Amino acid sequence: MGPAPRIAIYAETFLPKWDGIANTLCRLLEHLADHGHKSIMFAPEGAPSRYAQTRIIGLPSFPFPLYRDLRLVYPFQRSERILAGFRPDLVHVVNPAFLGLWGIQDARNLGLPVVASYHTDLPGYTEHYGVAMLRDTVWGYLRWLHNQADLNLCPSEHTRHQLAAQGFKRLGVWGRGIDTSRFHPRHWSLAWRQRLSDGHPEDPLLLYVGRLASEKRVQWLVPVLERLPNARLAIVGEGPLREELAAALPQRTVFTGYLTGQDLADAYASADVFAFPSASETFGNVILEAMASGLPVVAARYGGGPDHIEHGTTGLLFPPNHLPSFVEHVQRLVSDRALAQRMGALARRHAESQTWERVMDGLLHAYGTLLPRDKSTICRRAALQRVHATS
Repeated sequence: MGPAPRIAIYAETFLPKWDGIANTLCRLLEHLADHGHKSIMFAPEGAPSRYAQTRIIGLPSFPFPLYRDLRLVYPFQRSERILAGFRPDLVHVVNPAFLGLWGIQDARNLGLPVVASYHTDLPGYTEHYGVAMLRDTVWGYLRWLHNQADLNLCPSEHTRHQLAAQGFKRLGVWGRGIDTSRFHPRHWSLAWRQRLSDGHPEDPLLLYVGRLASEKRVQWLVPVLERLPNARLAIVGEGPLREELAAALPQRTVFTGYLTGQDLADAYASADVFAFPSASETFGNVILEAMASGLPVVAARYGGGPDHIEHGTTGLLFPPNHLPSFVEHVQRLVSDRALAQRMGALARRHAESQTWERVMDGLLHAYGTLLPRDKSTICRRAALQRVHATS
């Protein structure tokens, strides 16, 4: 058996920005290291120079005007010489935009297969940020970009159907996993419940985890609290709408800011219901985190939610744009504690089957479907050596 394939990754976003994409990439790099794969990653400047066993090449970048926490690599950042020197077998472009375009072009120049993974609903963001007239243009650009890849991976079945309807080709599903030891009901903490409920641990406690931005629709929690005068709400996360939300939500709301590690796990496990109003998620890692923590989830019938939530069994799904259904579902779980606890236990059982090991093994299998064997591999590596010698 020959050496494990060498993987080159082009990531539009990575650490220090922490989000679902960074979490997934960290898991991927750890998995590659654990299974003997050599890897290199190109990412916006500011990232660590190495993660797990992967060397990371930081490239000059600028903040995306509509989403200041997101940094995009400047166009025309060519990386072919470094890529050729690494001698990869395959290129994976993650959430391709600008950097992903050059990753695809470099791969094609070197005769390498390309996997592209779709992570963010950028066309949907155009509506939330007041530039809906650009929606079709964004779809057209992403379609053109992704259709240059040999395989396009989506985080959920919903997203796969959405992209197919938009003309994306060669689609597959690469889901997400969850660390069920890190996120576990045993992390329930009276101290955290006291903190999250502002000193009223006996009251029903709702939890939201995520960015405080327009596309997340956190303002939908206002009518929820109006309907539930005895409930408390904890909001974990930061974003540009924090001050606006603090003014709109009742004083029964606690804002914790960003939480990570054990603090985040404790916060999940110490709540009663996870209320997630967003309908812009292609997957929604926080849904699995909440389920693993034993919480019933109220989420939109959109993105990754339906892949994991069985309506009426492990949580409740609402039509993506129907606020009254969201409010009613949260109220139902708060008013029926036995139902909420039963759903939370079944949610935990489902989460236990969603391991990162299984998810990443599936990705490695997808990589393998694109890799040539025997003499063709040797010939391609020889070609890479020639490119490197003349660059």
